[in-house]
Amino acid sequence: MENASFVLRDIKDVAIEDRPKPVIQNPHDVIVHVAQTGICGSDVHYWQRGRIGDYVLTGPMVLGHESSGVVTQVGEKVTHLKAGDRVAMEPGVPCRRCDYCRKGSYHLCGDMIFAATPPWDGTLAKYYRNASDFCYKVPNNMDLEEAAMVEPVSVAVAICKTADLRAHQTVLVLGCGPIGVLCQAVAKAWGAKTVIGVDVVQSRLDVANLYGVDHTFLPPFPERGANVDPMVHAENVASIMKERFNIGDGFDTVLECSGAEPCVQLGLFAAKRGATFVQAGMGKEVIQFPITAVCTRGLIIKGSIRYLAGCYPAAIDLISSGQVDVKRLITNRYKFEEAEQAFELVKAGRQDVFKVMIAGVGF
Repeated sequence: MENASFVLRDIKDVAIEDRPKPVIQNPHDVIVHVAQTGICGSDVHYWQRGRIGDYVLTGPMVLGHESSGVVTQVGEKVTHLKAGDRVAMEPGVPCRRCDYCRKGSYHLCGDMIFAATPPWDGTLAKYYRNASDFCYKVPNNMDLEEAAMVEPVSVAVAICKTADLRAHQTVLVLGCGPIGVLCQAVAKAWGAKTVIGVDVVQSRLDVANLYGVDHTFLPPFPERGANVDPMVHAENVASIMKERFNIGDGFDTVLECSGAEPCVQLGLFAAKRGATFVQAGMGKEVIQFPITAVCTRGLIIKGSIRYLAGCYPAAIDLISSGQVDVKRLITNRYKFEEAEQAFELVKAGRQDVFKVMIAGVGF
């Protein structure tokens, strides 16, 4: 095959197809031989449901966006990369011309071309064309699996930057999946005083403990059959946490990485007055939300999406310096021709599966 690609043909219908090899279209383009790709929940979401919010699958689409690779060709105006360079690829290229881009908020660009977001093809192919300024050369002490993991670390960096996280703060992270655990690691690297990870699955809390959290917490469930107001329960659990971990009035910063309605509610009541709460997890589109508590306690609520300017270089520094060990998050590895098996594994939601990687064609 010239350019073997893992294609979502329709909802719940995937196949490896041969696609044309991409060519340089802009003098600032590069062609990358994809080496490693991590599976993200959004990939599985498109596979199973065909949409995420306003982004709806309208035709066949190559999946994947968490990738690294080796540059094979560069456009005539590319000066910072050459063939043979190993790179982490930032998968969203903005227009660079709109008001959002011009003020530095390129992650909000309405004309963003983002890999594996309809209608744009993703990176799970032998070759992928990307803008050269969105390819980052990785140092020699990082391998290509670590380079692919720059993407989720960049998401965690963006969440922490959105929170304006500072040294000596107390930080609550709700959800100990890959992004939550990486947020905990970034918060500790940035000097947080106390970081506490919350999850309802003990094995995920065990992983969180490997990433420098000061404490983990398994929240109690309401008694079976009890008619408990979810807000009352959330407030009670928040009080238990504050007392157990000697947090005082509450946390300086709350990072919600699960998208689970009870976690959102818990996080709002666990935040101290004037705290910053960042919503990064995506679950149900509409939830019961204690808005009066937000107002009366003066909380700052922010949403975080993808990456901000500077997140990819920061993530590379965190990994290459050893401050964030991404290798321990990789639990399963597959060859390219086994991509569908890899997706099936992620879909199954097993507690022992954390991060699944797919090797590129020829790697």
